[in-house]
Formats: sequence, C-alpha cells, structure tokens
Amino acid sequence: MLVRDAMSTVVLTIGPAHTLRQAAALMSARRVGAAVVLDPDAGGLGILTERDILNSVGLGQSPDTEHAHAHTTTDVVFATPTWSLDEAAGAMTHGGFRHLIVLDRDEPVGIVSVRDIIRCWTPARQPLPVATAS
Repeated sequence: MLVRDAMSTVVLTIGPAHTLRQAAALMSARRVGAAVVLDPDAGGLGILTERDILNSVGLGQSPDTEHAHAHTTTDVVFATPTWSLDEAAGAMTHGGFRHLIVLDRDEPVGIVSVRDIIRCWTPARQPLPVATAS
C-alpha cells in the first residue's frame, strides 16, 4: 500500500504570523493534527503540529501572542505519494515525528500520519462480542 492510499488530502495551510490559538482553531475545525506553514520569506514549507501547540502552552506561553513561525519545524522530511507505507513509517520512526507532508512536484497534496498508516494496516473494526447470560 502506498502513501497516496493513506494520506489525508485535507491540507491546512497557514502563514507564519498566525497565532497558536488561530492555528489550533483551524486545525480543530478541519479535524487535523498538523498544518503546513507556508513562509515565503523563509523560503519554504514547515509544519506545525498539535504537539507543538501543546508544548508551548505547557511552557506557560500564551497561544494568543505566540506565532506559528516560532514553533514551526522547518527541517521537514517530505514524502511522495508513491512511497510505501513502510517507507513512511520508517521515516517517522527514524525522525521521531508523527506527520509527513506529502509533496507532488513540490506542491503539498496531503499529509500522512501514524494514525493513517495504522488505519490501513489494521483490519476494519469488528463489533465487540455481546456477553450473554447463561
């Protein structure tokens, strides 16, 4: 199975000046755990994840005054739609992260998460057996 089979095509893109509260609200509304941060001045794409926001709040920083650029990972590993899920999982394990931006011709076309991969590798949920009285 390939990354294109597992990735979410909902790609939330924000700017570096978004506050963490704005980023969290957009991520929540779209039900995604990461946003692509497009910073033309820095020359590329970065990623802001729910963990980045949590770490900032945990440090006592204000989500109303902290901006995405200060918490964005810019040393990003990108996947392509034709990577295998094994390659994606290996990159995540090696790098210690849970999301990969998927690029096709240098454009973000999706994000794949550990959860997406697990969903593909795990058989469909079966209903739990119902206990009967004897």
